[in-house]
Amino acid sequence: MSPNMIRRVAVAAVGIPAALGLVYLGGWPLAGLLSVLAVAGTLEFYRLGLKAGLQPLMGPGLLGAAAMPLVAWGFLSSAGSLEVGWIGVALAGWILLSVGTAALRLAPTDRPLAAVGLTLFGALYAGGLPVFLLPLRHPSTGLSAGAATALVFLPLVVTWVCDSLAMGGGGVVGGPKLAPVLSPNKTWAGAISGSVGALVLAPLYGALVLARFGIEHAVWQLAIFGLAISVMGQAGDVCESLFKREVGVKDSGTFFPGHGGVLDRLDSLYWVLPTSVCLLRLFGTI
Repeated sequence: MSPNMIRRVAVAAVGIPAALGLVYLGGWPLAGLLSVLAVAGTLEFYRLGLKAGLQPLMGPGLLGAAAMPLVAWGFLSSAGSLEVGWIGVALAGWILLSVGTAALRLAPTDRPLAAVGLTLFGALYAGGLPVFLLPLRHPSTGLSAGAATALVFLPLVVTWVCDSLAMGGGGVVGGPKLAPVLSPNKTWAGAISGSVGALVLAPLYGALVLARFGIEHAVWQLAIFGLAISVMGQAGDVCESLFKREVGVKDSGTFFPGHGGVLDRLDSLYWVLPTSVCLLRLFGTI
């Protein structure tokens, strides 16, 4: 076994049980984990920007990214006692802080417009989108910790299996490329393999796992869920390749030894988690 494969297996052996435990705990521990990942992912995003010749405003950006999961959990746990208007005030303050910092630090030749755009977008992308994990773990329907954990892992498992099947199907069948400029290793055969697998897996997961916790869905609902997750997950993967291709890097970082950076590991989930919340709210699950 190669050293890189050993690192990958070791990280997975430690990371998966740790993630499962933190999801089960939920609350502040889970929000804290999301905050750490938000900072790491945003920092990777900013490093890509630096390679492109931009100057992200590290202080305001990383501060905003770290705060997003914590503020989101504070709002969810307050049961309505924290007015949503205060979140808007905090968001406005963060934007003004970023723009003000640009005015103080950057000259017109430093491309301040691009710097502020990168600062805000990077933090919202890597820090804001993972926040959608929290309403899955703490739905308004009042699921038990075990049931909510099982629900959280529905999109996670479907995404991981879809990625594996897409890689396997593409390698075996080959054929036309899905996005030859952005991701030359991905094929239409792989994308279809992943989508078919997700289409089948989601109803199976519902019957074998969710039903044991009393979470019921129609087969057609979970089939739609699986198909949507596969499409959005693969779109997230390709779009992250767009950012990396611009600056000519293979991996966004080395946060996970043997696996790449946070953006590399969560690229699909950035798109999958909001989609999951939307669909499960439509189904009345959360």
